[in-house]
Amino acid sequence: MSGDFPFGFASSGGGGEEPRSPFGGGAPFFAELERLLSWQGGPVNWELARQVAVRSLGDGESSVPMGQQHMVAEALRIADVWLDPMTTLPAGATTAAAWSRVEWIEKTLPVWRTLCDPIAAKVVEAMRTGISSGLSQLGGGGIELPSELRDALPPGVDLSALMAAGGPIMQMMNQVGGMLFGAQVGQAIGTLAAEVVSSTEVGLPLGPAGTAALVPAGVAAFGTGLEIPEDEVRIYLALREAASNRLFAHVPWLRAHVLGAVEEYARGIAVDTEAVGRVMRMVDPTALMNPERLSEALGEDVFNDATTPEQKAALARLELILALIEGWVDHVTDAAATGHLPAAGRLREMVRRRRAEGGPGEQTFSTLVGLSLRPRKLREAAALWAALAEARGREGRDAVWAHPDLLPTAADLAAPDGFVTGASASVLDDPIGEIEKLRDTPPAEGGGKSPGAPTDKPDTPGGSAPDAEGSP
Repeated sequence: MSGDFPFGFASSGGGGEEPRSPFGGGAPFFAELERLLSWQGGPVNWELARQVAVRSLGDGESSVPMGQQHMVAEALRIADVWLDPMTTLPAGATTAAAWSRVEWIEKTLPVWRTLCDPIAAKVVEAMRTGISSGLSQLGGGGIELPSELRDALPPGVDLSALMAAGGPIMQMMNQVGGMLFGAQVGQAIGTLAAEVVSSTEVGLPLGPAGTAALVPAGVAAFGTGLEIPEDEVRIYLALREAASNRLFAHVPWLRAHVLGAVEEYARGIAVDTEAVGRVMRMVDPTALMNPERLSEALGEDVFNDATTPEQKAALARLELILALIEGWVDHVTDAAATGHLPAAGRLREMVRRRRAEGGPGEQTFSTLVGLSLRPRKLREAAALWAALAEARGREGRDAVWAHPDLLPTAADLAAPDGFVTGASASVLDDPIGEIEKLRDTPPAEGGGKSPGAPTDKPDTPGGSAPDAEGSP
């Protein structure tokens, strides 16, 4: 081979020649693989994720016609007018947008990256281990290569040397895990994009700050079969979007609190490395170019159930904050829609069922990263916010959002009367005073929490997560 390294790797010393591509030589498979493996931006190949997500939508429109943009903008304007008397939180969006499903993917990808990277880091490490093990067996165990790979190898190449520890192929494994997980994340986000109606429907602030957005294709699909006028459906969903934007825009700690809860949960997640390894050894290298085949191979549940008290408590806190957000949005939207939209009750129940059951996209995402986006105890949370409004007015209800330590616990959702009229009444009367007390209270002996940090008290006996809505 005239001193050349396998696959065109050049010697590091002298010669004056530019290093050649390690996958060159007219091998299309390796050229494409090289392009995908060039990602350097973290545990997930987000460029591949974007491509897979967009491709999964097929030939859908990439932008929304001007007429639909005007209808969405008008629906969001009406929504803010109707919400003004129902909450002390002012309008939170400065931009009204109508997104195509492709635009929903593009606009929300930065937040997905924040949400997924902590969990993906653990999964990708398990994938790398499984891939490395599989390739080692492939190189030294007498297993026959797929014909596409075998034909692409230059004559005289020693496959076992390439796959040895520190060899060029094994070095690529630093990128393969991110590519595989990127394909999976892209598939999940693409499936979600085909279902969602807005930027906040999954309960997380996915869009850019200050932007309220509806997905007209999703709105139309939501209303299919309901026999409710399309403009009524659009305005109701605009009310939910506008209410969510008010909450995230004017409760300054909320966005960081929600994303922090996801990160806290991710730190304790356990990945079944043996299951990942078994799956990866079943995937032949040609499947790297085929996200659908990867989806089938990686469709197993690789996440162990939360078993430690810390992990159970983190999951409970995450589910609680999602329920409180969704419950407030549900309650305020219903208050604003009642008297304006004849089908408000039916639309509210439709949204509740949709959130409780979850669509294929949510189920795919839950399987992929071990995180359910569905709020638990949504109905109980909505009932608690309604009771607060009745007892304390909208000012007293919304004042609870002044600080995370003022929020109801899971026990309060089960018995809201105690929170509304019991020992917590002073909090509702003077939330600022309660915050000052928290600041003035020294940390408990032994360290731990700083004043004003979210409480760690378990939501259920033993720190276990609350049951899913409707579970016994």
